[in-house]
Amino acid sequence: MTGHFIAFEGGEGSGKSTQAHRLADRLGGRALFTFEPGDTALGAEVRRLVLDAPDLDITDRAEALLMAADRAQHVAEVIEPALAAGRTVICDRFAGSSIAYQGHGRQLAAAEVEQLSRWATQGRWPDLIVLLQIGPEVAEGRLRRSRDRLESAGDAFHRRVHDGYLLQAMEDPERWAVVDGSGSEDEVAAAIWDVVSIRFPDLT
Repeated sequence: MTGHFIAFEGGEGSGKSTQAHRLADRLGGRALFTFEPGDTALGAEVRRLVLDAPDLDITDRAEALLMAADRAQHVAEVIEPALAAGRTVICDRFAGSSIAYQGHGRQLAAAEVEQLSRWATQGRWPDLIVLLQIGPEVAEGRLRRSRDRLESAGDAFHRRVHDGYLLQAMEDPERWAVVDGSGSEDEVAAAIWDVVSIRFPDLT
């Protein structure tokens, strides 16, 4: 029996990394926490190129392909083995990020970016996608560290990303759950647990 696959999505400063860790910790040994991009040796190189090399000129399509390459390796090396072993995989970002950031943010064809991810993952898709939504003022207040290449892409870009996330959630409400991420860390964690416990009673 395969495990559950839960992805956390959201814009910069939404708290998705914190909440993904919290859910994985709550589930203990039954869960594996992982993230994109970068949780494989290949992915670490992709992350360095895409996010941490600001002087490197990467075209939008090349960026999308690099993210898909990271995802292909990630699914084959980390996600599929864990699911096959019956563990619940908690992933900080997955294909929804590519659709939002490269498809909508970079204004590539979102449907083509989705198709690219489905090809890269051999059709593996999360069973549940938790989208944490916050306002721009909250996000700005939380981003006090230096910003990577995507975080520095500008307000118009991030507005398109925000809208791209909401569109995905509206188009697939059975898979996506939108959670208000502006509350306290404990409040958001409780709201997420409510969603998870309803979707997957075997985890409670």
